[in-house]
Amino acid sequence: MVGYLAITLEHSIHINKTASALLTGVLVWTIYILNDHNHKEVNDHLAMHLSEISQILFFLMGAMTIVELVDAHEGFRIVTDRIKTRNSRSLLWIISFITFFLSAALDNLTTAIVMVSLLRKLVHNTEQRKFYAGIVIIAANAGGAWSPIGDVTTTMLWIGGQITTWSIIESLFIPSLVSLVIPLLYVSFFLKGELKGSVHLEPMESPRNSMIMLVVGVGALIFVPIFKTITHLPPYMGILFGLSVVWLVSEALNSSKDEEIQKRYSASYALSRIDTSSVLFFLGILMAIGALEATHILSALAKGMDQVIGNQDVIVVAIGLASSVIDNVPLVAATMGMYSLADFPTDSKIWEFLAYCAGTGGSILIIGSAAGVAVMGMEKIDFFWYVRRISIVALIGYFAGAGAYIVIYSLLHAH
Repeated sequence: MVGYLAITLEHSIHINKTASALLTGVLVWTIYILNDHNHKEVNDHLAMHLSEISQILFFLMGAMTIVELVDAHEGFRIVTDRIKTRNSRSLLWIISFITFFLSAALDNLTTAIVMVSLLRKLVHNTEQRKFYAGIVIIAANAGGAWSPIGDVTTTMLWIGGQITTWSIIESLFIPSLVSLVIPLLYVSFFLKGELKGSVHLEPMESPRNSMIMLVVGVGALIFVPIFKTITHLPPYMGILFGLSVVWLVSEALNSSKDEEIQKRYSASYALSRIDTSSVLFFLGILMAIGALEATHILSALAKGMDQVIGNQDVIVVAIGLASSVIDNVPLVAATMGMYSLADFPTDSKIWEFLAYCAGTGGSILIIGSAAGVAVMGMEKIDFFWYVRRISIVALIGYFAGAGAYIVIYSLLHAH
């Protein structure tokens, strides 16, 4: 609990949450082994959990590197440079839907960063840009929820075997879309007129190379679920296959350039730019959750929640609301430890609903998701400004999408 509290209060205590997560992960296992005389059994449990954790970490590192390689070649500008409208309402809808679908193919954090970078070129008024950035957070988290590669928590459920690719897309696409469209309809009533200023776009260095890298990079990410279906190998093998293809294409495109220029487009440079701190944060959190699972604390917690609350839909909705305050990674990891696949098989309602609630619930507060925290830093958005201007809108969308999921599930399983 102390470790979780330190992670939650990262911005207040000025201690990076990665340091807190790693320390928590190591200390929990240390306490476990010191209080258990069967050291071999504890080490076997640790090795088993580390095997599962490493799959997630390798997947994330591979995906992050692919995205960085595409970005180094200005691949995302192929999409973003085509936005020319100056109508404030039209721009809101265009930006939101591009973010929604791009987030499903990349991930919500990367997409949020790309779209806010674009907003800096399109929206010159700081207050207006903050508002658009707030909606980008909602769109990025909504888009990431329905794709197995769009959000870390959905990826964790996918790799863990709780959900399958096509089932999560079919089940969550409409609820996720509802969680975005309802806020857009609401805020559209208050947006009027044209944006001031003109758009100044820098010429692209090599449009051909940018297009090739965008197609190959996004294609490699989308191919991962197909690769898993064809080969039955775990997802991290698919992402490593995709990375190797993108890497080869990047080398071929830049083989004739000077050595110094080649370095900017190399996978080594891309690896140096990925968010290693986040990868280590996941390692620490998942190690801590693994220890709580091995000691049966999480299963006892699940039984307690079932007895006190009873309704699993209410439990999952509460987890989604909690993810606006506490990072959704430990929440989902804890829930995966609380409920087993033996009790709730793959593609059960609880897993699908958890993917939606944990993914979109993080939009309610700006500190509730990686996308929110990144945008907060980029645009210097104040926590309470977000609460006043965006949180209510995000909350309405969250409950609208949750309601849509429950209604659709009830209709499909009425028999």
